[in-house]
Amino acid sequence: MAETLYHYIGGQRVAGAGERTGDITNPATGEVIAQVPFASGDEVRQAIQTAAKAHPEWAAVTPQNRARVMFRFKALIEANMDELAELTSREHGKTLSDAKGSITRGIEVVEYACGISQVLKGEFSENVGTNVDSYSVRQPLGVCAGITPFNFPAMVPMWMFPMAIAAGNTFVLKPSEKVPSTSLRLAELLEEAGAHPGVLNVVNGDKEAVDTLLTDPTVQAVSFVGSTPIAEYIYQTGTAHGKRVQALGGAKNHMVVMPDADLDQATDALMGAAYGSAGERCMAISVAVTVGDKVADALIDQLKPRVESLRIGPYNDPDADMGPLVTRQHYEKVKNYIDVGVEEGADLVVDGRGFSLQGYEDGNFIGGSIFDRVTPDMRIYKEEIFGPVLAVVRAESYDQALGLVNDHEFGNGTAIFTRDGDAARNFTARTKVGMVGVNVPIPVPVAYHSFGGWKRSLFGDHHMHGPEGVRFYTKLKTITERWPSGIRQGAEFIMPVLK
Repeated sequence: MAETLYHYIGGQRVAGAGERTGDITNPATGEVIAQVPFASGDEVRQAIQTAAKAHPEWAAVTPQNRARVMFRFKALIEANMDELAELTSREHGKTLSDAKGSITRGIEVVEYACGISQVLKGEFSENVGTNVDSYSVRQPLGVCAGITPFNFPAMVPMWMFPMAIAAGNTFVLKPSEKVPSTSLRLAELLEEAGAHPGVLNVVNGDKEAVDTLLTDPTVQAVSFVGSTPIAEYIYQTGTAHGKRVQALGGAKNHMVVMPDADLDQATDALMGAAYGSAGERCMAISVAVTVGDKVADALIDQLKPRVESLRIGPYNDPDADMGPLVTRQHYEKVKNYIDVGVEEGADLVVDGRGFSLQGYEDGNFIGGSIFDRVTPDMRIYKEEIFGPVLAVVRAESYDQALGLVNDHEFGNGTAIFTRDGDAARNFTARTKVGMVGVNVPIPVPVAYHSFGGWKRSLFGDHHMHGPEGVRFYTKLKTITERWPSGIRQGAEFIMPVLK
C-alpha cells in the first residue's frame, strides 16, 4: 500500500482533512509510491495563521541568534545529505549525484543566510542637519509564502525560506505536489536546528492552495518559480491583493558558439547543459546558436555520437548520465515537441523517442535529441520544452546571433563561447538577458549574488537570494531624529529644510 504523506504545520505532521489527494509516482517504473493530501483553503489558512502567530516572537529573536539557527540547519542538511538526495531522486527521477549537487547549491543560500546579521545592517548619517541624525533599518514583512516547482525539490525552496526566515519572517511553503517529501523533511530539520514551531510550515496542494496563499491578506509576499503562464498569473493575482511578488518564469536559453571557440570545450558544455537532469532545468541550454556553417557542421559532428551514447538509467544507477522525466504526462509533452519539430521541417539529427530501458518499460525514459537547422518561426524554438532536446540554429554573423538572443520573449540565461575578449565583452554588455555566461554554460549565480531573468522570465522587481533576496523579504525604514537641546525655533510651515 502506498505511503500517505502529510502537511507540516506548527511544528507537527498534520494529516490532510480533505478528500482530495494526488499520486506520487516513481518516474523510473511508473509505480505509485505515495499519496499526498491536497490542502483545502481552510487548511492553508490554518497554516497562514500559525505562521502569523509565530511571527512576533520569531522577529524578536536577535539576528545573531537567527543566524545560529541557520548554522545548525546547514550542518543538519549536510549530515542528512544522503537521505535528502534519496527523497529528491525517488520522486523526481534525477540521478543521485545531480540531486546532491542541487542540494549543495541550496546549502550555499543557507550559508549566505548565516550572515544575516551583517546584511541586515542599515546606514547611518550623523548630523544631517544641526544636531539631527538619520539612519535606516531593514525590518521583516511578516508572513511570506513560497510556491516551488518539481524540478528542484530541495534547491528552489532553499532559495526562498532560509533568507525569509533569517530576516525575521515566518513562512508557508507550497511545494510541487509531484515532489513534496524533501520539503517536508527540510521543515523538520529546520525546527531541529532551533527554529520556533510555526516559523516554517509546509502545505501540499494544487490551485486551491495556491489561490489561498495569493489572496489571504495575512500573507505579505509570495515567491514563485515555474512556467511563464503561471508566473504571470501568480504576479497579477498576488499584486492585485497587495502583496510583493517575485515570480520566475520560463526560459529558452541560448548558447552562442563563435568561430574561434574551443569546440571541445563547447561540446562538453552543451552535453551537460542540455542533457543534465534530463533537460528539466530553467537554466538548461536548449538552443545552440552557431556562427557560420563550418562551426555548425563541426559541432553537430561532435555532439551526435555523444548524445547517441548517453547513459540513461534509474536514479540509483551510479553510471547514469540522466534519469527519466518526472511524470508520464511530461514525457508525452516532450515527445510531442519532437513530433512537432519534425512536422515543422527541422532536421532531427538524433531521435530520442525510441529509447527503451530493459526492465523499466513503464518508466518515463526518453533519449537525448538534437535538431539542426531550426528557425525562429518554429515552435521548438519559441517554446520551452523542458526536456533533453537541443535545437541548433545557424547564424551567419555575430550580430545575427545576438539578435536571436535579444529578440526571444524569454531572457533567463545565455552564454557565449569564444576566445575573443572583445566579443565576450560586447555580448555581456548588449545581451538583454538576466544571467550571462562567458565560456560558462549554466551561469547560475553563487548565493551571495542574485538569481533572476529579464523579459517574460521574471515578473516583479526583485531577483532571488543574495542581496536582492534580503531586499525582497524586508522593508526599509528610515528614521530622522533630533533630541531636545533647549533651543526653540518655532513652527515652520514650509517643506522642512535641515540646516
